[in-house]
Amino acid sequence: MFPTIGHLVYYLFGVNFTFPVQTLGLFMALSFLFSYMVFSSEFKRYEALGKIQAFSRTVMIGQRASLAEISVNSLLGFLLGFKAFGAMFNYTIFGANPQAYLLSIQGNLVMGILTGAVFGLWVYADKKEKELEHPKLTEETVHPYQLMGLLVFSLGFFGFIGAKLFDTVEHWNNFRYNPVGTLFNVHGFSYYGGLIFGALTYLYICHKKGMKLVHLADIGSPGMMLAYGIGRIGCQLSGDGDWGIVNNFAKPGFLPQWMWAFKYPHNAINAGIPLPDCTGDYCNQLVQGVYPTPFYEATICLLFFALMWTYRSRIITPGFMFFLYLVLNGGERFLIEQIRINPKYNILGVMFTQASFIGLLMVLGGLIGFASLAINHKNNLQSRQHAV
Repeated sequence: MFPTIGHLVYYLFGVNFTFPVQTLGLFMALSFLFSYMVFSSEFKRYEALGKIQAFSRTVMIGQRASLAEISVNSLLGFLLGFKAFGAMFNYTIFGANPQAYLLSIQGNLVMGILTGAVFGLWVYADKKEKELEHPKLTEETVHPYQLMGLLVFSLGFFGFIGAKLFDTVEHWNNFRYNPVGTLFNVHGFSYYGGLIFGALTYLYICHKKGMKLVHLADIGSPGMMLAYGIGRIGCQLSGDGDWGIVNNFAKPGFLPQWMWAFKYPHNAINAGIPLPDCTGDYCNQLVQGVYPTPFYEATICLLFFALMWTYRSRIITPGFMFFLYLVLNGGERFLIEQIRINPKYNILGVMFTQASFIGLLMVLGGLIGFASLAINHKNNLQSRQHAV
């Protein structure tokens, strides 16, 4: 496994150097990057089709920087300087566990203050240069794809909160006995929590700009599928604990061992028993081989994305793409949860994991959606026949 980028680079190129950025974190960033590209492309396509429109907003130009603008930029600068310079000056601590360091209160206070001051002066000087004697209101046109910067920041922020909250609920007993440790555990996140909070944020922001929810749902579906597939590549490569149950069945001859039952050596969470002749961090592997479920999910979801992307221009019925996403992603997750390790709950006498229950609801929602589309199509045909 490759818990950090340094491990991955060494495996691929034979170059040994310390680079503590987590592999999972890199692939999460890549999932945001590629979904950004897909969302932007779909926004432009839907605008060209006339399904969504640009909107106007009134802005005041020529004003000096407000106290709020200076404060926000100073705060961002402080956080950046506090953590970045803190990591540079305490590289040993940072390198040992970058995620824990970034979520801690450790940092460099002096450089944080200085960087915050620079950011505050920067926005003040920029506004000062454009200041007018008499500030004026002007109207500008904004195309939907130009909202992507705001959307990425907002989805990342609220998605993070949702992922942590859902994981906390899923591991409620851990939270009861160690609330601080559970909330600030760098490995405790729920995909569906992030998806639900992120999706609601996306729909709220764009709907406020006059876009219909049904078109927004269709626009977002391919990007969400792609992001999930890329994120699961990071889970598989890093060995972050999102693996399956023990697999003691005989391996089919055509599959390599790691695709059937894998022990995740050098996994990112140090689970299992120590590896012989290995010292330092990430020197454990599982006792028994488990289903490599992240690999299965990454493969399936990337294929689903390819299917959705290939046929997107042929899908013209509003809502169809979204209902397809619900069935495909929900069905995939419901099935994969049958061989994954997750806490199970008794719901109406049936044992479900949190993710399998949500996946089942997604499938049911997608099927109900398809049924409603079919009924509407039939009613429309009958109406046209009666009109003739």
